Amino acid sequence: MIPVVAIVGRPNVGKSTLFNCLTQSRNALVSDFPGMTRDRQYGQADFDGHRFIVIDTAGIGDDIEELDKLSIQQSIQAVRESDIVLFVVDGRAGMTSADQIVADKLRSLNKVVHLVVNKTEGLEHEMVTADFYRVGFGDPYSIAASHKSGITELIHDIFRTPEADVTEDDAETGIKLAIIGKPNVGKSTLINRMLGEERVIVFDQPGTTRDSIFIPLERHDQKYTLIDTAGIRRRGKIFEATEKFSVVKTLQAIESANVVLFVIDARDGASEQDLKLLGFIIDSGKALVLAVNKWDGMTPAERETTKVTVDRRLHFVDFARIHYISALHGSGVGNLFDSINEAYESANRKLSTPMLNKILREAVLAHNPPLVHGRRVKLRYAHTGGHNPPRIIIHGNQVNSLPDAYRRYLSNTYQQRLKLVGTPVRIEFKTGDNPFRENKNVLTEHQIKKKKRLMRHVKR
Repeated sequence: MIPVVAIVGRPNVGKSTLFNCLTQSRNALVSDFPGMTRDRQYGQADFDGHRFIVIDTAGIGDDIEELDKLSIQQSIQAVRESDIVLFVVDGRAGMTSADQIVADKLRSLNKVVHLVVNKTEGLEHEMVTADFYRVGFGDPYSIAASHKSGITELIHDIFRTPEADVTEDDAETGIKLAIIGKPNVGKSTLINRMLGEERVIVFDQPGTTRDSIFIPLERHDQKYTLIDTAGIRRRGKIFEATEKFSVVKTLQAIESANVVLFVIDARDGASEQDLKLLGFIIDSGKALVLAVNKWDGMTPAERETTKVTVDRRLHFVDFARIHYISALHGSGVGNLFDSINEAYESANRKLSTPMLNKILREAVLAHNPPLVHGRRVKLRYAHTGGHNPPRIIIHGNQVNSLPDAYRRYLSNTYQQRLKLVGTPVRIEFKTGDNPFRENKNVLTEHQIKKKKRLMRHVKR
């Protein structure tokens, strides 16, 4: 199971800056004003070969107001959810009474804690960390999150003794299928319909399922492992500790699955929470199938409105199949398995290098890359970089300056030409170093005079 790392500490020590650095995003708000983060922020980190879920928390301080009490509860709950805790302190402010309060709380929770001294740019490591040894969490790590300094060593060190990954053979577990969606959209009902029996508790109240449940299934000689997850609702509506715990379990289920079956309520349509969760699934690179449930009982006009809304809001996952089903009555459920198998096959398909290069040449001939600084971007060749999801590596020059629109054009071209359904295509660009970059041409006196004359015309 993918590990979970929680970032805790008193306000304004740089927790959100560290979160943004690990997730390589700007999802967390960063400000010099203490207490900016009021709620937990979840993110996916793939930092220098280490993958984990990271949680940004609100600051724990000794000046506890009524609003901050809820933030402190959120932070403590994040620690309980996590496998590793990064206790962040301010190296320039030194050890404070608020830091000691946080340390005492962490020690009572009996978690693996690493002390991280932030804001140490320009300071000596021994001097800035000497004051923090008395906290009792071992040798402190000195970093500068705003300058991304010392973070690589920190991540390598906290994962230096990783638990042995138990890799399950697909022949034994089959296709691992995670059923994801908001509470009360019919996930457990859908699993019972797939199984043909009442295996999972179903109740007309959000939050019946508290943990991820793994259920084996075999259909037409194909093995599956169904993962029923607790629904994720908007954080402002999460109060019970058990339901907050389900959020991490759901994110871990997404990471461990081969294919994600995302369930949407036809009467509610695709909400903002659905879009955020779909974004996490796409960032994870998982194969995806969409199921719009509770299709029964809707009038033709309501169905048409729902289809228009779903197509408009989910245009960014146009690679995934969409099924309109009724888990209660079973209509359309059987068709899900064909799309699940298709998405799994597409995600694990082996791509040939000649085919990738042929598609690249045809794409460039149809639409040339744009000019960058007066020079044409050249895409030389492509090869596969892995599968699940398919990764295509393209080599060329000036590829770092390639516009996002052209990157999407290449991704869509490969998606269509390779007929990959239900899985995103990740394209990475690499450029080679110029071996003659340091060799400067020595101009003759005639060339120098000519250059000066040309430059006078340019200035005019």
